[in-house]
Amino acid sequence: MEQHGGKSLRLAAQYSFNKGLDETTRRYPHLLAEIKDAISAVDASQAKTKLSREKTKIGRMLYSPVALNKGFQKELYPKGWRNLSVDCEYPTTHYLEDYNIRSSLKGAFRDMDFVKDRLGVEIQFGKYSFMVYNVCAKMTIFRNLGFIECGVEIVPVKALALEMSSGVSYFGNYLLETRKTASLSVLLNGLMHFSVND
Repeated sequence: MEQHGGKSLRLAAQYSFNKGLDETTRRYPHLLAEIKDAISAVDASQAKTKLSREKTKIGRMLYSPVALNKGFQKELYPKGWRNLSVDCEYPTTHYLEDYNIRSSLKGAFRDMDFVKDRLGVEIQFGKYSFMVYNVCAKMTIFRNLGFIECGVEIVPVKALALEMSSGVSYFGNYLLETRKTASLSVLLNGLMHFSVND
C-alpha cells in the first residue's frame, strides 16, 4: 500500500531464535512478504491517539498499542490471517483437601494475534513480561497444540517505545533475557517509525 504523508513503520532490527529467520524464510517466504507489506502499510500517524497523563510526558500524544494492533488487523485479516483463541483447562486435582476453589476457572483462554498456514505472529507493544511470555511460553504452547510450527514476534525498538506509555518494553530488552530460552524457531522483528516524506 502506498502511503501519502504521515508516518509509516519499518523494520529496524531482527534477531533469529533457533534459526527463526532461516526456518521462516524457507517454509513461509510468501507469508513473510505479507507481514513485511503489512508493516510498511500501517499508517502509524493514525495510531498516535493516546493523550499522556504521565508526569514525564504530560500532554504529549503517544502511540496507542490498541490502534497499532488494529492497523495490522486491517492489513492482515483480508489476506487470510486470523486471530486464534484456545480455551484453557486448568487442573483442579492439586489443591489440598481442606481448600475449596471459590473462583471459577472456566472461561480462561490464550490467543495468538495472527495465524496462517501454521505460522504464528504476535504484535507486542506491552510490558516486558508479556513480550517474554510470547516467545518463551505462548508460542511453544501453540506449537505443542499443533497450531503453529514457527513464530514471528513484532516489537518496538527503543525509539518507538519512547513515544508510548512508560513501561513498554522493546527489542533490546528482549535480547538481554530471552535469546537462549526460546524452544522453537522464532523471528524477532524490531519496528521503528519514519516520516513518509523524509
